[in-house]
Amino acid sequence: MSIPLILASKSRPRRDLLYGAGICPTIRESHVDEDAALASTAKERGIDAQMMPAEERVATLAREKALAVAQSFGAVARTASEAQGDLQISYPLKDGYGSISKVTPIQDAINAHNGLTSASVGPLVIGCDSMFSLDGVVYGKPHSEENARERLRQMRGKTGTLWTGHCLIDVASGRELHAVSHSQVSFGDFTDEDIEDYIATKEPLEVAGSFTLEGFGSAFISGIQGDPSGVIGLSLPTLRTLVESLGIRWTQLWNLSREQKQGTNPDNPDAPSSNVHQPGDGWIDCACGHRHWGLNGASGVLLARRDQESGRITDVLLQHRALWSAEGGTWGAPGGATADGESPLEGALRESFEEANIQPEDIRVVGSYREDHGPWGYATVFAFEKPGHQVQPQANDDESMSVEWVPFDKVAQYKLISPLQRDWPEFEERLKSLAAQDRPQR
Repeated sequence: MSIPLILASKSRPRRDLLYGAGICPTIRESHVDEDAALASTAKERGIDAQMMPAEERVATLAREKALAVAQSFGAVARTASEAQGDLQISYPLKDGYGSISKVTPIQDAINAHNGLTSASVGPLVIGCDSMFSLDGVVYGKPHSEENARERLRQMRGKTGTLWTGHCLIDVASGRELHAVSHSQVSFGDFTDEDIEDYIATKEPLEVAGSFTLEGFGSAFISGIQGDPSGVIGLSLPTLRTLVESLGIRWTQLWNLSREQKQGTNPDNPDAPSSNVHQPGDGWIDCACGHRHWGLNGASGVLLARRDQESGRITDVLLQHRALWSAEGGTWGAPGGATADGESPLEGALRESFEEANIQPEDIRVVGSYREDHGPWGYATVFAFEKPGHQVQPQANDDESMSVEWVPFDKVAQYKLISPLQRDWPEFEERLKSLAAQDRPQR
């Protein structure tokens, strides 16, 4: 099993660099406020943020992004390690749907998977940030056509420096390493008309320095001195050096064959173009006659909200599934494919955050149910909000039309995804039983 790599960015060029190098990363956007992060660091150093050199700025932002994502995976591991209750397992192809064939403590199941909770190394989180300096001025993303136009006019015929900061964090040990790469980028001459046509593509508006090496802007670059991949936003030689400094061989990150190296997910042709192949994505042909999503199985969190006084369940959090997804338009528990190196519980916690904004630190796992089909299985994780915590649902990606608290006594009236429709009567009773066993502290 390869060591999982988490890319703290949705940058497609960075993803494609890793794909081309044989690594399919898990994508987790950091949502770091870059201006606030730079201002905070500058204040600590007693300087103006605009006076920080480019290499310090990219190093600061790379670390902030990596830390934010590493902390989110750490929260998943902590919540998993605190999980209580039992895992009930059903083997429907052998014993029929609805039968409970095995009951085991949920912690025993977590430990058996050697996932995040018990891993001695990994996953590795890589955060990156790039900026361009020209004639002593540091440029980030222009964001507007006016800024891009001005910068492109200044750049033509000149040479500047593209700086890329890297921060690598091993979630298991907490070790973090940093490095900044730089390359000299020379531009050819191009006309005002070329600039207007380039701006019309929208490409230069949200990239460091207003240019790309891998896109429309590549033909306007006359030369590069240094590492080309650093210009794209992630220096592969630099990342390899950081990985090996942790005592990990670079090849231990490879999880793609030559045939699998591609930037999109062919298994989901109807998915939005922003959705990409991640570790564990893919279809399993099952003896039950259906194709199931998730090469390692799949899982989700069925989260219940309780009355603070009585402990009675009032609502459950459900995802209104995107129309392009399997059984689109139905309602279900937020979840998805289990990634490489995760236990089903850890996968459920990660996916429910990515899809529904369920922060792991806001919930307490009280039990689980796994429907095991042999080569594939689905785990439903039962959880309550922690006392004093409230989950604020939000559709964080394209897989949800909405995420809503649904009154507990009205769930059966919704158009549920077929497995939940079939299992809801048993789930309803189990949630009631779990709530009764876990009375509010007075």
